[in-house]
Amino acid sequence: MPVLPGAEPFSADAGDVGVVVCHGFTGSPQSMRPWAEALAGAGHTVRLPLLPGHGTSWQEMNSTTWRQWYDAVDRAFAELRGRCSTVFVTGLSMGGALALRLAEQHGDEVAGLVLVNPCVHIRDRRLRALPVLRKVTPSQPGIGSDIKKAGVAELAYDRLPLHALASSLQLYADVSANLSRVDQPLLLLHSAVDHVVAPSSSAAVLAGVSSRDVTEIVLEDSYHVATLDNDAERIEKESIAFIARITAEPERAVPAGDAAAGSAEGAP
Repeated sequence: MPVLPGAEPFSADAGDVGVVVCHGFTGSPQSMRPWAEALAGAGHTVRLPLLPGHGTSWQEMNSTTWRQWYDAVDRAFAELRGRCSTVFVTGLSMGGALALRLAEQHGDEVAGLVLVNPCVHIRDRRLRALPVLRKVTPSQPGIGSDIKKAGVAELAYDRLPLHALASSLQLYADVSANLSRVDQPLLLLHSAVDHVVAPSSSAAVLAGVSSRDVTEIVLEDSYHVATLDNDAERIEKESIAFIARITAEPERAVPAGDAAAGSAEGAP
């Protein structure tokens, strides 16, 4: 099926530091491309894959599963591991869950994580009806383009494919059960107002990982798709600075006394 204009994957070959960029559920590389281009402009080798079933039609997405989405980012990671000495992983929303799973599965091969409004659970009572509802109707109204900045839209489906949604819940359960395996340096940025993913999801990540080097930043001027919103430039600058700091440090770990302070800028 043809890829929607603007939803194409992005790739850039540059330096010896690689970055895998993971987009979100029902979205496409369009929502992450400015960030990916900024990382490439900073001299990094970047891969931003198009996840199976995304960027085409919600009907096609309904025939895919989270394991196919994960396999796509895992292949991108393996490619960068083969050409770069150091590889970081970034992700938005469900892409954050995929990034976390890469960290859980690959351990020290992942040098660090940058997550924006990561989703690792959905607390919505309506999901109790999902097993029955998805047998009755294949989709519901979409969740894309939660952006505060005027005149900006996310290239995402206008329908929420329910079979794919059910599969995403399995991904979140898998990732959440293994968060303690994540011990890599972590930069987590989350929006003060998010109409798609509840703040409890970022809180669960911060509480569940074993990382000692953790930086939390609250984005005060963006909604869920912060990578296209008013804080997009800040995300780009903070992630580039984070990567530069980690790659410059001879040791990953920080003293236990320093870890509590973290650099939790903007934390509530």
